[in-house]
Amino acid sequence: MLTAREFAYDGGNIVNLMGSITLGLGGGDAGYGPLRLLEPDEVAAARNVLLLVIDGLGFEFLRRRGAGGVLHEHLRGSMSSVFPTTTAAAITTFATGLAPRRHGLTGWFMWLKEFASITAVLPFRTRASGFPLPAAAAARVFDQPAVVARLPVQSYMVTHKRIADSLYSMHISKGAVRAAYSDLPDCFAQLHRILSEGQSRQYIHAYWPDFDSLAHEHGVESPEAGRLFEALDRSVAAFLESIRGTDTLVIITADHGFIDTAPDRVISVEDHPVIADALTLPLCGEPRLAYCYVHPARAARFQDYVQERLSEQCTLYESGEFLELGLFGPGAEHPGLRDRIGDYVLVMKDNYVIKDRMPGEHPFDQIGVHGGLSREELYVPLIVAKA
Repeated sequence: MLTAREFAYDGGNIVNLMGSITLGLGGGDAGYGPLRLLEPDEVAAARNVLLLVIDGLGFEFLRRRGAGGVLHEHLRGSMSSVFPTTTAAAITTFATGLAPRRHGLTGWFMWLKEFASITAVLPFRTRASGFPLPAAAAARVFDQPAVVARLPVQSYMVTHKRIADSLYSMHISKGAVRAAYSDLPDCFAQLHRILSEGQSRQYIHAYWPDFDSLAHEHGVESPEAGRLFEALDRSVAAFLESIRGTDTLVIITADHGFIDTAPDRVISVEDHPVIADALTLPLCGEPRLAYCYVHPARAARFQDYVQERLSEQCTLYESGEFLELGLFGPGAEHPGLRDRIGDYVLVMKDNYVIKDRMPGEHPFDQIGVHGGLSREELYVPLIVAKA
């Protein structure tokens, strides 16, 4: 039986990391408390605080592949990501200091009832056509204030130029100076410049998405992922050396980890007409964690079919009961949360995924996947270095 215990929202989760950072920087706490592995006093003692989020760099991957490198050398331990273990939910936790139960972002694809649209929420575009939703609508979806807006220090948000001006990026950077980079060397050059030129205490939130992109395409266990990780490790080592004397606390972590799937582990809705017939909307969420919107008259048949035919591949939950498990975190419930998790939740087992395809939608075959509950997906590293 799933419980919230695995997510350790009481001191072992990334939301608690944000509690330590905001408390240490004088911005208060959102109500979750600090991280056990990083006391607020340690944050408070540093002149500058840098949080670098490496998208997709799981704890288990780092422990296996990082021996001898600078990231492994400064590895303090592991933390739980939030649920679901995916970028939309976790990056929003880093940005707001809130668990998904409160910030309301539940996966890459979300049914937004107020706009009658299944939306790829971070790029803020409709799922099938890629049509952008209006900018005015973003404030109704990204409706929680950013951490940087409540910090009494100079703040920076540093991200890749291809997403730096997105509606989502602009929202989570309100209250901060935004800086964009073009590649990994330029990312660290921008960070070095900010730290070198700073005249007062600073908080820098940086995000690097390329490891996630490559792991999706080639797999997290691929030679390509290994080479990119080695380049990252060397870049971090050089960066730490370059900022000696700046009195900077460098915190490096990730939003989630990865697991590799295979063609024989892909469940296609088109191959299961009973499921396809029961759905009133295409699947939302993630291939590893799907929210199903089911016609009431076909709900019983849907349940029976999934439990009889797909019990080795997934576990089925009624969404209301699933919400009560506490996996989305504690706290007040976002008013849109229940609408965004469908009628049923499919939690995929082992390395299975489930997918459907809307008319006009480009295929999205991925080797590396996340969003599920394996150790590889759930646990992220806490890397702390003092310059």
